[in-house]
Amino acid sequence: MEYRTYRGERLSEVGLGCYGVGGAYGAKDPDQFVGLFRRAVELGVTFFDTADVYGPGEQVLGRALAPFRDRVWIATKVGASEGGKPDCSRAHIVAACEQSLRRLGVEQIDLYQIHFDDPQTPVAETVGALDELAAAGKIRYYGVGHLSPGRVAEYLVAGHVFSMLIELSAVARGALERTAPLCRAHGVGLIAFSVTGRGLLTGAIGPDTAFGADDIRRLDPLFQRARRASGLRIAGEMRKLGERYGKSPVQVAIAWVLAHPNVVCALTGPSTVVHLEENLGGSGWTIHADDLAALDCLLKAEDERLRREQVAELCAILEGEPLPEQAFTDLVYVLETLVELGLAEEQQVMPAFRQLWVLRADPDPTELARIHAGLQEQFLPVVKDRSSDDSPPGRSQRGRR
Repeated sequence: MEYRTYRGERLSEVGLGCYGVGGAYGAKDPDQFVGLFRRAVELGVTFFDTADVYGPGEQVLGRALAPFRDRVWIATKVGASEGGKPDCSRAHIVAACEQSLRRLGVEQIDLYQIHFDDPQTPVAETVGALDELAAAGKIRYYGVGHLSPGRVAEYLVAGHVFSMLIELSAVARGALERTAPLCRAHGVGLIAFSVTGRGLLTGAIGPDTAFGADDIRRLDPLFQRARRASGLRIAGEMRKLGERYGKSPVQVAIAWVLAHPNVVCALTGPSTVVHLEENLGGSGWTIHADDLAALDCLLKAEDERLRREQVAELCAILEGEPLPEQAFTDLVYVLETLVELGLAEEQQVMPAFRQLWVLRADPDPTELARIHAGLQEQFLPVVKDRSSDDSPPGRSQRGRR
């Protein structure tokens, strides 16, 4: 394991996340992760990340790392009330920190991260609570994640932000343009998560791979339609590159993330020791500059292809009648794609997303049709305007700027 020194702290290049402990990718026995985390420490991992909403993640991690507390970094997150509503008020931050300390069985959290944005609470209030916790010795540092660039900028100006948590993989690169430049300007390091595209880059997932009802990837837009097809093409390139270096696609995916400036740690989420040991092989080697450049060119070309295909998909979904068996996943796909393509701001789609999320366990066709009609009215003209930008030469280029 290689290490990176950031602001005087020495962190393992590859860290472990606890998202899977709570069953995000299907039901797991939480106890199996105790041995996994301890094996990770033996192999040199020093950075572990969890959250107060990851089911038993904090308790399991705290129990696993108790014998090694002086050798590891423990990071957790805060930002949602018990009902799932965003809450970054001072009262909630302080109370939630005490609860996390108890669940983790520690006296101090090394890195306390804002998990979700709370538009109802001023950033100054949240930062004040975090500074208060740091002054009291409850936390060492604090960071942010899952926030819009505008909100990130507010935290960077108002507080003493240690790190920024971003989704980063060869199939999810939006943060490199939206968030990373802000962090570089303020000298803030990046902690990357989902670095193998939640398994899409491992070579174990194909075009027809189905996910269980309790696996979040069943609804994840990354595994739908053109995005899955694009991801699989990129995974194929990772495999070819790995063959030249004698590395697995997973190891190439992790090394690609670690090659980016300001990345101080790449988080992985294995559920077996075999996968853990493979993931750690992403550290300790580098992809040559010419190979990185060639891969960058390929990814840019893939972006252009994917953008055209997704605009066409948005038109087809919004213009068509919602199909009951796939309406829910299609609408989630529409919302994320609108934001990803810059056709809508996150705050514009959040009301519809909240309405959808309430229906996830029991999608009501009538309600889904109502949400579909609202999105059609609000966004179809915007999508059609973008569609004209993608016309072949000789056709109208209306709306191009």
